[in-house]
Amino acid sequence: MSKHGKSYQEAVKLVDRTKLYPPQEAIGLAKKAACARFDETVELHLRMGVDPRNASQQVRGVALMPHGLGKKVRVLAFAQGEVERIATTAGADFAGGDELIKKIEAGWLDFDVAIATPDMVGKVSKLGKILGKRGLMPNPKAGTVAAADDLPRVIEEVRKGRVEFRLDRTAIIHVSLGKVSFEEDKLLDNLTAVVEAVVKAKPSGVKGQYVKTASLTTTMGPSVKLDLVPTLSLSSS
Repeated sequence: MSKHGKSYQEAVKLVDRTKLYPPQEAIGLAKKAACARFDETVELHLRMGVDPRNASQQVRGVALMPHGLGKKVRVLAFAQGEVERIATTAGADFAGGDELIKKIEAGWLDFDVAIATPDMVGKVSKLGKILGKRGLMPNPKAGTVAAADDLPRVIEEVRKGRVEFRLDRTAIIHVSLGKVSFEEDKLLDNLTAVVEAVVKAKPSGVKGQYVKTASLTTTMGPSVKLDLVPTLSLSSS
């Protein structure tokens, strides 16, 4: 079994594993404990009190990150005719129909988010096995199926930092919040956006405690446990 390096061991000493930290303090600590030589990603992990095997208890949605994620998002739009031009003008890195589908079938996947117009959904469905397991399949619930007149707004949101979250098979939600180089207040704003979106996405049939635990971590750093009361009380209003 591989062991953590000296830098990680020193970072661990900064974190009290028995303590629940309020959001602002947790963000500052996660930044301080980041031990890699690159600009690590700050991540939020939520253990949910729902049954991932129950279709009525699936948690899924999108959060609009006010400060983005600190990286360029490559957007692909499945569109044809005049709508293809609209997508390109709106900022899509790639736009097209049948030719893009064939390119993806051949193994090309150099994009981060895929959007489709309703008339393209049927054609794109053949890419389900390729895009689905990578979380790239356009989906109405995720807001990535958009009508032509709504396409510019969706593309703009995605490029600025529109993050999709969903429950995994172990009842955990993992979401990126930005980079360690971000100012603490910007990471707090992004955290607030995600928390609000997750709370809003609570299925009506869920009983008991909706969010069981929450923690922040960085790509290579130790986990920092969040105090649920102030965390779930975060509000942008």
